[in-house]
Amino acid sequence: MPAFTHHIFVCGNQRSPDHRRGCCDPLADQSLRAAFKAEIAKHRLGPDVRANHAGCLEQCEYGPAVIIYPHGIHYGNVTIDDVPRIIAETVIKGRILEDLLIPDDFVNNATADHVRQWAETHDRPADPRHDS
Repeated sequence: MPAFTHHIFVCGNQRSPDHRRGCCDPLADQSLRAAFKAEIAKHRLGPDVRANHAGCLEQCEYGPAVIIYPHGIHYGNVTIDDVPRIIAETVIKGRILEDLLIPDDFVNNATADHVRQWAETHDRPADPRHDS
């Protein structure tokens, strides 16, 4: 079997609603992943394109988060309504969706301005990393 052209990891990490970092799957139903799978099937992209549930992707301040490999595209604040556009524009046409893109310098960076800004906005500590 050839390598996937796109392997989409959908964060399904669950936390209590009052957790300081938020939750990527607040309903605990993997509905975002299911939407990706349905859209992939609709466009008959399988088996070259796959969507999988992932544990915490460490982009909680941008949750729900999605990472598309092998391209290393990190999308944040993804909703079910975004899924058709991600499949059509990113997967099929190869376009980056700037409005969903998590900038490279924010990915896995506990000291990035966005973490501090998020913490200030939510009246929480500035370094929420490694707090499951």
